[in-house]
Amino acid sequence: MIHFVLHDASDTVAVVVVEGVKSGDSLNGWIMDEDRMVEVRAQSDIPIGHKVALKDMAVGDTVVKYGIDMGKVVQPIAVGQHAHVHNIKTKRW
Repeated sequence: MIHFVLHDASDTVAVVVVEGVKSGDSLNGWIMDEDRMVEVRAQSDIPIGHKVALKDMAVGDTVVKYGIDMGKVVQPIAVGQHAHVHNIKTKRW
């Protein structure tokens, strides 16, 4: 089963595509541009359509989704954690 997808192997977050991801779940992800799978253990509950972190990120780090810069980290994020507006903000303002 595929739990999350990412377009580019350099992405630091991926989109959860199933309901009910719970902390501790083993998640399978599909890297679309390489047609290969990766595995991450969820460190928090993550709603469908939200992001899961694929690497540890510190405050100020750039978040990469779909191969592009989509914001900056404002609270530390660990691999497998929910990545959303509570720990990522736009760089526009």
